[in-house]
Amino acid sequence: MRIYIITMDDPVQTYDFIKTIIDQRKGEIVGLAMPKGDRLTLPKGRSKSTYLLTLMLIMGPWYFAKNALIALGHKLKKLLAKKGVGSDPTIAGYAESQGIPVKRIKTPNSKAFRAHLESLEIDVIINQSQSIIKKQLLDIPKIGVLNRHNALLPKNRGRLTPFWVLYKGEKETGVSIHFVEEGIDSGDIVVQERFPIAKGDGFNSIVKKNYQIAALAMLKALKRLEKGECDYIENNDEQATYNSVPTLKDAWRYRLGKNYIEQK
Repeated sequence: MRIYIITMDDPVQTYDFIKTIIDQRKGEIVGLAMPKGDRLTLPKGRSKSTYLLTLMLIMGPWYFAKNALIALGHKLKKLLAKKGVGSDPTIAGYAESQGIPVKRIKTPNSKAFRAHLESLEIDVIINQSQSIIKKQLLDIPKIGVLNRHNALLPKNRGRLTPFWVLYKGEKETGVSIHFVEEGIDSGDIVVQERFPIAKGDGFNSIVKKNYQIAALAMLKALKRLEKGECDYIENNDEQATYNSVPTLKDAWRYRLGKNYIEQK
């Protein structure tokens, strides 16, 4: 199987997720691209400073500070690497160290990048970037484009799903590996892994559990596709629920222990 990875530069969670896939399927990965954009890339009209305050309320000051220090340290290592001090700390740098061709691009939807992908005869693209993949790119791989989503689709499509699962008082969650279509988190589900939400779970513990199973779920999905297994789980639009980026008010209510159910 010929696999291509498109992923954001995220040292907190995505790095280890993609690294595990590289380590397990290295001989089949024909390239990796890292577009611009990260987890703080927001829809137009949303304030980044307000979003950071929202995240601090959701995560709590300690976890927020811990992740901020990781991100700042990562940026410092990138600056030093550009000056020849140390190695590139990004997942693109790791891929290069493993002999995987890397492209640093503005957007995966560019005509030049699509032409590059078409020349590689790719079976599967794994997308973990913040870019919305357009149809011209979706049509390139022989099997399809896969995404990891931290929720049990078709429920909880959209952004920051571990928060919304807790905010809505749901009893279980998990990870869905699904085909990417032009819709938001639509597309048949290849693998879905579930776990119950424990009494003491919060946003940070749910995210940790999601990523503990995410790479294994993606590797399982690749094996299923390799074997030609096609008994996918329907990602039914009629059963779908959608989440936007949480507002400061949403985060404050969550911090006060007031969830969506109590509001209705």
